[in-house]
Amino acid sequence: MNLTPREKDKLLISMAAMVARRRLERGVKLNHPEAIALISDFVVEGARDGRSVADLMEAGAHVISRDQVMDGIAEMIHDVQ
Repeated sequence: MNLTPREKDKLLISMAAMVARRRLERGVKLNHPEAIALISDFVVEGARDGRSVADLMEAGAHVISRDQVMDGIAEMIHDVQ
């Protein structure tokens, strides 16, 4: 399988998001890379489904909550673009 660098990036984000979802299911709080991967995967898949940028920015802000991430992580995530 020959993947472009962009496809490899999307695959990496998708895999990291899968790990993050499993950790959330076990009650483990997410670190920064896991939280970003989960939000990024949501946005990428939403774009693939044809959702608008404005809709994804609004919805992306609600993918995870403050209590699902480690202390200090919520403050590190400023904008969903």
